[in-house]
Amino acid sequence: MSAIKFELEASVREDLGKGASRRLRHANKVPAVVYGAGEAASLITLDHNKVITALSHEAFYSHILTLKVDNKSETVILKDIQRNPAKPRIQHIDFLRIRADQKLQMHVPLHFKGEDAAPGLKEGGVLSHIISDVEVSCLPADLPEFIEVDVSNLVMNDTLHLSQLTLPNGVELVALSHGEESNDLPVVSVHKPRVIVEEILETEETETAVGSPTAESKSDNSKE
Repeated sequence: MSAIKFELEASVREDLGKGASRRLRHANKVPAVVYGAGEAASLITLDHNKVITALSHEAFYSHILTLKVDNKSETVILKDIQRNPAKPRIQHIDFLRIRADQKLQMHVPLHFKGEDAAPGLKEGGVLSHIISDVEVSCLPADLPEFIEVDVSNLVMNDTLHLSQLTLPNGVELVALSHGEESNDLPVVSVHKPRVIVEEILETEETETAVGSPTAESKSDNSKE
């Protein structure tokens, strides 16, 4: 787990409905809900500026978070964010409560390393990142901030799959739990650069081109 600790202060909200949510947003607040762990859902509000600051950290999306709701702390993960399609504003957030003894499923980003040493890249190849994150299953204490992908041994036309990732202790890939044979997706590959060949279409010279007699002049010449 990361050493970063994310804590957000929140307040319980009583008003419901679209009108109440609009008033909160005008007051620079973000309406949110906390649910799960066998407890009733709680409606809360957060400070919009502090939410924006937290969201600027990649780890916030795949990290155990602490919500302080009116002096009561809850351990949660981020489940959903609704953003305004026209403005840089957060409309609503969903948080899921977690329990230390129950596994959770969450998407975590992939961090690629070793590109400078990859033989395929030294030969002029191009590295293609096919997927950028994976869904993992683990206990909250084992949740990684990211999974490192070492590409330093990839040669030309080589592909690294999910089953070849090195996972932290206690962490499993959800995709492979459904059967490795059909779900062992490619993660990254090295291949030759794709050269786009532009076809130049040559147009035939028309009879009206410079230096070429027109059909009319040919006809006149034939009458002479």
